[in-house]
This record gives sequence, structure tokens and C-alpha cells, in this order.
Amino acid sequence: MGDPAGIGPEIIAKAWAARALHTLAPFFAVGEPTAVAKVWDGPIARIGSPDEAARAFDTALPVLTVACTEEVNPGTPDVAGARCALDSLELATGLTRSGAAGALVTGPVSKAQLYRIGFTHPGQTEFVAERCGIAHANAVMMLAGPTLRVVPVTTHIPLIEVAPSLSVELVLAKARATARGLARNFGIAAPRLAFAGLNPHAGEGGAIGHEEIDILVPAIAQLRAEGIDATGPFAADTMFHARARATYDAAICLYHDQALVPLKTLHFDEGVNLTLGLPIVRTSPDHGTAFGIAGTDQAEPGAMIAAIRMAAQAAEHRAVYDAAAA
Repeated sequence: MGDPAGIGPEIIAKAWAARALHTLAPFFAVGEPTAVAKVWDGPIARIGSPDEAARAFDTALPVLTVACTEEVNPGTPDVAGARCALDSLELATGLTRSGAAGALVTGPVSKAQLYRIGFTHPGQTEFVAERCGIAHANAVMMLAGPTLRVVPVTTHIPLIEVAPSLSVELVLAKARATARGLARNFGIAAPRLAFAGLNPHAGEGGAIGHEEIDILVPAIAQLRAEGIDATGPFAADTMFHARARATYDAAICLYHDQALVPLKTLHFDEGVNLTLGLPIVRTSPDHGTAFGIAGTDQAEPGAMIAAIRMAAQAAEHRAVYDAAAA
């Protein structure tokens, strides 16, 4: 459910209300039921196990309770809500790891509040990766919308640190995980990867920087030698119009905003964060807690609906892929 004082409870409830319109697979929330009741007057079914969720789903939003120690006030985050969010994430991750749930969809959390209770991970992605026994460096963030998928090679670091952080090995690791993730989660048998250059005009042959020549060109050559359809590096300012997007299945970008600006411009209300490289399917709506509108019935559920739909589709694709590979 994410932070119970944020918009997570509301957008989950609205996703359930729109389940038939969007043909959503049965799902259940993990968190404090009163957080939902405070922002939504629809039916809630408190369940004791995931097995009960499918039976309740047609008539009520199933909620597996993780109780908060203090009253939830929408729009007012506190450490009690952060503990509830973390306990909910821990339980939901465990249920997915055990196979009791087919996929994990994480609602938005407040890192500031989590850090107040001793949370040491950069975000939920790294926490889930650790619980899955995966080094967080091997968990790759993909942002996906209806017409664009992007993968940032570096994520939440200062812009001045991006160039020194890049290496052929890092680019290869992210690209290989992306190619495998496209095959495993989206059913794309022969994924096409397009690489954005770091510098304007992709470096102009070394006139505006050498990262393309020193890092990207060798990495792309290695990927091609491995049979991966990799192209570039391209000038980032010409990569995201409609004709360009039709030529690749995912764009490999080199820093956070290079990837997220086009994704959010095109698909602000439908963007989904999909974590590649995990043994489970994990998605998340690509937005924050929006405490400023929590409890006002203004939250749009589009990204949560897209995250639930993508999680179900990815789980189906994985079952087919893993069966074929067995």
C-alpha cells in the first residue's frame, strides 16, 4: 500500500473500482485497512491470507492487514506510517517470494519518513532486491509506458558524478539485464536496444566528449557480438519522437533525467517502474506519495492501474519463458 498517509490507499481502491473496465487480474492490498476507509467509501474485505483474495475480489477490495500503531491521517506522514509501510513491504515481498502472490506492486513511500526509522536502503527497489538475495547493483530500473521503455544506467546520483561512474562493464550489465528482461517480462524474443549518447550530438565524434567513443561504442560492439540487437550511440534529442521510438524496444539512457523526462512527458499518468533482474515480478507506479492531495479524492489511479496490469502480464510472460527454458 505504500505510506498509508499518501495517495497509495486511494489509488489502489480506485484501481479496484475500475477492475472490470481495465480487465485487471485479481489483486489484494497489504497494509492498514482504515487507511483505505478514510479516503474511500467502497467495500473492503479484510482477508487473513492470499488464498482468500480471489474469492473476495469480485465484491470488495481484499486487504491483508498490517496494522498501524497510530491513527492514519491522510496527508500527514509520520514514523508510525513509515513503520506500517515498511512492514507491509516486507510481508508483500515475502508472499511473492514464496509464490503465494504472483507479483509485487509497491505503492509510493516517503523516504524521508523511512530514514527516520532507520531504513538504510536508497529505496524500495534495493530493499526488495536484498530480500530476494540479489545485489542491488544487479537490480535494473526500467520505466515503461504504452509507447516507450527506458532504462537509466545511473539513477539517483548527482549529475556531476554520472560521467565518472560510467564504464563498459556497467553499461554491459544494464544492457544484458534489459535484453533478458524484455524477453522474460514482455515476451519480446529478439529485443532491440538503442543507446543514448551522454554528450550533445552523441559527442560529435569526440569533439564534445569521449564517453561515447571510450565506453558506449565498445559496449555496443560487445553486445552485438553476443547476438543482442544494439544500436547507437544516438543524440538523445532525436531519440524519442514517434518514428525513432518505433525502431527499438527499449532506450538505454545514461542518467536519470535523460530517461525519465521523455517517459514522463509521454506517459505521465501511465508510467510504470518495473525492476529487472529479480526472481520475482515487481512493478510500481512512477510517482510519489503526493501528500498534498491525499484524502481529497484528486489522485489519479492510471499509473497504479498500469502497474497492476503490467505485473500480471509480466508474470504470465515469465511463466511461458521459464517453461520454455526449463
